[in-house]
Amino acid sequence: MTNPRIAPLEPPHPPARAEALARWMPPGSTLEPLSLFRTLVHGPALAEAMWPLGAHLLSRRSGLPIRARELVILRVCARCGCSYEWGVHAAVFGAAAGLDAAALRATWSGTSGDAALAAEDAPLLSLVDELHATGSVSDGTWSALAARFEPPGLLALLVLAGWYHAIAYVANGVGLPPEPWAARLERTLGGSGGS
Repeated sequence: MTNPRIAPLEPPHPPARAEALARWMPPGSTLEPLSLFRTLVHGPALAEAMWPLGAHLLSRRSGLPIRARELVILRVCARCGCSYEWGVHAAVFGAAAGLDAAALRATWSGTSGDAALAAEDAPLLSLVDELHATGSVSDGTWSALAARFEPPGLLALLVLAGWYHAIAYVANGVGLPPEPWAARLERTLGGSGGS
């Protein structure tokens, strides 16, 4: 697909839309609001309802360490074949989360035991893989996560996985092309890299 099914709104934006879009971007960002956000504001009420949860999950208030959060997000995007959102998170948060090129590759095409990831990362990838495949989590994966996270963190991981599943559905469903500055699967994976 070369053109998205719902084209992101382009500037200049009326003041109310510009204000809504600015909320979605990190404070002080010089980037234009993401195509995803400029698509969501076609439905202002939906975008307004979505913003608080998305902002919470990406904030420190979620209680999740950035590495755990980003591994879950990247793996959900990979399992859903969402190269758009994977590329955004790999570019914006990958380095801050301590993920080098090999670890980023592992989130897309590796397994929970991939040598490019730390041992404590495996249960996070298993969580996503199991939720994606069965809608549930095995006792073994849950026990491994419960040894690391308190109940609020465990709940945050489950909601985070579901939230990015929804985001992947939106990005894939409308056919968003990659952001010009986003990480590209082809470069990161050294091959075709998926959808």
